[in-house]
Formats: sequence, structure tokens, C-alpha cells
Amino acid sequence: MELLVSAINTKEALDAIEGQADIIDVKNPKEGSLGANFPWIIKEISKYTENKTLSATIGDAPYKPGTMSLAALGCAISGANYIKTGLYGTKNKTEAIDLMKNINRSVKDYNSDAIVVTCGYADAKRISAVKVEEIIDITLESNSDIAMLDTAIKDGKTLFDHQTLDSLTQFIEKAHDHSIKVALAGSVNLDQIKQLNMINCDIVGVRTAVCDNGNRNTGSISPELVKNIKQNII
Repeated sequence: MELLVSAINTKEALDAIEGQADIIDVKNPKEGSLGANFPWIIKEISKYTENKTLSATIGDAPYKPGTMSLAALGCAISGANYIKTGLYGTKNKTEAIDLMKNINRSVKDYNSDAIVVTCGYADAKRISAVKVEEIIDITLESNSDIAMLDTAIKDGKTLFDHQTLDSLTQFIEKAHDHSIKVALAGSVNLDQIKQLNMINCDIVGVRTAVCDNGNRNTGSISPELVKNIKQNII
């Protein structure tokens, strides 16, 4: 299982690299669960990730295919290999597929090797987002590469407060049946990360678990905490 660490600036990215993270993810928590950061920050971090995968988020996305396609293209041009979109404002599966199809075209016309990540929310009912059980179908029908679940509302509840281990196992198995990789995140702790590793999750995403004060908004990434997680999932 690969370890994705979400950084907000170059220093945090370098600390994640020192901690041996596999994927350096650039986001801005001030703008939401998958809040978008600035293109110049992505570009700056890309200077240090030649031997790593660089991921970037384009936000908790509304149903605005043109706007979000431009945002996704900006991520790709800035140097991101993985482009993540949170299906926050799509009202139904049809809108979500349309949004992701356009994002895919925008990104892959620029870089055919780019990886597009469709991100749903484990707490979808709390924000009236598309259902968890629809995320894999949306990923498949939009020709995206990775199906992801995160939590939209960061209030101390984790992925496991909204999804059981059995439901996550079924999610992973369905995705793998269609040759789709799965990324899971949502304020998960070390014990939960170990469980995700056991059910063959491909990528686990963290921020809170590797912040020095345990707070994703006020803390900073600790290389030692990153390294500890990495050593526990090898």
C-alpha cells in the first residue's frame, strides 16, 4: 500500500519526502477537505518530487465542468501527476460522470500519462453528495483511473465512523474487479491504516495522523510520524 501525505507548502512536502511518503499531495485545508492550493506552490514542490508522485487537488467541486476542467488543467501544467476532484456539488451520478469525463479530457489531452482521481465522500449523506456506492461506477464510466473516498466534514470523525470495514472491503473488491485502484482517507489513525492495508487498499491518504500536534489545520507535517506510518505498512 502506498502512502499519500497531504502538504500545504514546500517545507511540509520536503518533510513528507524525508519521511518516505510515496505520494506528495498538495492541498489547502482552508478551502475544504480537498481544498485547492495555488499553482505556483504546486510548481515549486514539483522541483523536489522527481522521484516521487506529485498529487494535487482541485477542490470540493461544484457541478461546473468548464471551470473544473480549467482547474484540472492548471494542476497538470503546474506539474501534478495525480489530479484529484472531490464530487461535492454534483447532485447525481449523471452530473458526476459528466464532470469527470470533461476533467479527464482536459488533463489527458495535455498529458496522456496523468492519473485522474475521482473522490467521493464517506460522509456523503451529510452533504447530499453522490452515494459512496456510485463512486466506482462514476470512475469507470468517466475513464478515470482511481476511485477515492475521503471525509468532507473534518470534525474529528474518521472514515470508519461512516463506513464499516466490510463496506470498505466490498468497495475495494468491486474496484479491483474493474482494474481500478482505490485510495482511502479521512482522518484515519495508525490502527485504521493497518486495517486498510490488510484489505488490500492501494493508497492511504493522511494529514492529521502525521501533523505534529494532531491538528490538520494548525499542525505541521512531522517526518518521524510519516516514517512511522510508512514502516507499519511495508
